[in-house]
Amino acid sequence: MTPDPRPLAVFDLDGTLADTAHRQRFLERRPRDWNGFFAAAPQDPPLAEGVALALDSARECEVVYLTGRPERCRADTEAWLAAQGLPAGALKMRRDDDRRPARRTKLEVLRRLARGRTVRMLVDDDELVCDEAERAGFSVVRARWASTSAALKDAQEREGRT
Repeated sequence: MTPDPRPLAVFDLDGTLADTAHRQRFLERRPRDWNGFFAAAPQDPPLAEGVALALDSARECEVVYLTGRPERCRADTEAWLAAQGLPAGALKMRRDDDRRPARRTKLEVLRRLARGRTVRMLVDDDELVCDEAERAGFSVVRARWASTSAALKDAQEREGRT
């Protein structure tokens, strides 16, 4: 089997392809209810702008999904991607015990991907991830089409959970 020579288009999930607004309430509690937050993910509505960009990108690129969701959410996440009619692609997830900030974990994966392939773009809603990726020389599309809560932004940076 010949490897795919196309460049990669790397897409975040939460806040980029999946609308997490209905489950952000789990992060506004103390302590945060991470089990509830991730258990509700299969009910996420798709974000039309992100889905359209992924479908359009798949014409010229191989799509890769890069999420801060933990590995234990893989089955639900794969089912959600398929149910939305999104292009098939590798799904890169965080180890269940990895609590590093997304800006670190995602940049690590991007660099690993770029060793063997051209990464045409990263599409992500996390400004800190986008800033780090741009500093590292990656082309970034900032997904600003969904609303996120302050609790989610704080959780992404401080708790390394999504």
